[in-house]
Amino acid sequence: MGLKEWIIPQDKHFFNMLENESRNVLDGSRAFHEMLRNYENIKEKQQKIKDIEHQGDDFVHEIFEELNKTFITPIDHEDISALASAFDDVLDYIDGTATRFVLYEIIWPEENMIKLADVIVKQATELNLALCGLRNIKNPKEIEMRCIEVNRLENVADDIYKNSVAQLFKRKDAIEIMKLKEIYERLELATDTCEDVANVISDIVVKNS
Repeated sequence: MGLKEWIIPQDKHFFNMLENESRNVLDGSRAFHEMLRNYENIKEKQQKIKDIEHQGDDFVHEIFEELNKTFITPIDHEDISALASAFDDVLDYIDGTATRFVLYEIIWPEENMIKLADVIVKQATELNLALCGLRNIKNPKEIEMRCIEVNRLENVADDIYKNSVAQLFKRKDAIEIMKLKEIYERLELATDTCEDVANVISDIVVKNS
């Protein structure tokens, strides 16, 4: 698909919808990071994240509704679908992790949990900037560099996750180990899914620039 198809005005609403979803994921990641850094009023903060997740569901529903009734799209149908779904998965993992802090009555987040939340914010920031660059693809190299940074951050998160789980198994409280391990797993899955989003964006750039 050439540049002309990318700038058809009636198609710009797809970029608007995807950018809305991307910003919402960034908002969710920031709210979660703030929850862990200032660990008080947890139920209220978890509810705020839940509200952001519900907003994300609305954005995804809107995107798929529009896809179902639109024949010509600025980028391939399957790429729009993959982006919407992957962004939604990131937010689901963030929301699910925040919920577990409340359900499992976690007294205080571990330092490595906060580090992983920070990685997710950094990834979401890069993804939002990369996605906004898709509207015209004026600078494909910059978009690709942001995708590469998301992948690098996933490797950082993977190291934090492995070290954290290794430390967990030195403890004696089996129930506590299970709770914390599940939280670490979901945080690591969130960073993995951010990498999935980056890979979709990178593929779109290759196909359309």
